[in-house]
Amino acid sequence: MNEILLRHREIQNLDQFPIYRQNKGFETFKHAVTAMNPAEVIDVVKASGLRGRGGAGFSTGMKWSFIDNKNWPHYVVVNADESEPGTFKDREIMESNPFQFLEGVMLCAYAVGANSAYIYLRGEFWQLAAELDKHIEYLEREGFLGDKLFGGEYGLRLYTHLGAGAYICGEETAMLESLEGKLGQPRLRPPFPPTFGLYSKPTIVNNVETLANVPLILERGADWFRSFGTEKSPGNKVFSLCGNVEKPGNYELSLGTTFRELIFTHGGGIPRRRKIKAIMPAGASSSLIVADDKALDTPMDYENVPSVGAQLGSASIIVIDDSVSMDWLINKTVHFFKHESCGKCTPCREGTYWMQHLTERIHHGQAKWDDVILLQDVATGIKGKCLCALGDFSTEAVVSSIQRFRSDFEAVAAGAPTPVAVRAEQVSPK
Repeated sequence: MNEILLRHREIQNLDQFPIYRQNKGFETFKHAVTAMNPAEVIDVVKASGLRGRGGAGFSTGMKWSFIDNKNWPHYVVVNADESEPGTFKDREIMESNPFQFLEGVMLCAYAVGANSAYIYLRGEFWQLAAELDKHIEYLEREGFLGDKLFGGEYGLRLYTHLGAGAYICGEETAMLESLEGKLGQPRLRPPFPPTFGLYSKPTIVNNVETLANVPLILERGADWFRSFGTEKSPGNKVFSLCGNVEKPGNYELSLGTTFRELIFTHGGGIPRRRKIKAIMPAGASSSLIVADDKALDTPMDYENVPSVGAQLGSASIIVIDDSVSMDWLINKTVHFFKHESCGKCTPCREGTYWMQHLTERIHHGQAKWDDVILLQDVATGIKGKCLCALGDFSTEAVVSSIQRFRSDFEAVAAGAPTPVAVRAEQVSPK
């Protein structure tokens, strides 16, 4: 296994500074600061094809190049909120391979000319924040953080910041508002953070997994990184696998690996020999994919997953077997998004409220087919009309389940008890 992000599984005690240093830790950062200019660092990351691992899949090097060099100071903010249900990859990286992650943050800061970088962690990560603070203090004592690093002019400070458990603060502009001490609600865009971010200054916001790739890209080169994955989706990806699967967990695989390989080879298949029914490839925010042979043989990358009606997102793969009825599932997802909506924009605030009422009625057998159609209409009315993506995310499972698993809702509307077993073909690993 060629691990890039989960190297701690191969290298014992990699979370300890001496061990990380023995494995060329921080040599890349020192070389960049002393022998490369910031533009050269950006060019290498751009050439690697690294795409953002937080969900959008946008070119990382391209984003860094958008920083406004006419307005100073610059900032880097790390999205370590990780509140998406089904996502738990960033936490493992920060807990078990923290120095590689921190070196990635430091390289990003140098590349965009930032002297301050903030790691925004979800409120429940308070123990993790305390450990990161210890690591940062150690780096300051060892001369890898502070003023005039390595005898030059560049200086850098890192800070951790805990949120208060709000899912909306995973949205980059709501995160910036929270960092500034304001209510965590999204900003109207444009302007975008690379020109108008933290404290109204140019800011680069990246996900934990994205930045953890950077040290090895700079150390080993763009061509090395492109030897993994596909042409348009280079590199490895940490897939968070959970749901109705024998062996849930984080699996680092090359982008382009199929759903079938992840679920059946690495994940051990479906418990109790049940049939696989659906896949949510991007956590609770995802559309539901019908888990037929075509879907299972689809490569998990940014260009192929849309061909089966979903997005890869943060690659939080939730497996659903035939014991689950879709009315139950969307009742769970809608409750989550209704609770987490910040309430700033009307379509999301009111739409999630009414979707919750409708999914409750449907799930408890108190609705007719007209209510299912009304739910679909409400969800369609929300999509594309919200200030941030949360509103759109709240509709993905709703609309896709009604369209692709109609029989579940027909059964509930006809008065059948739930959960309803799916009428699906047995899909077995090849």
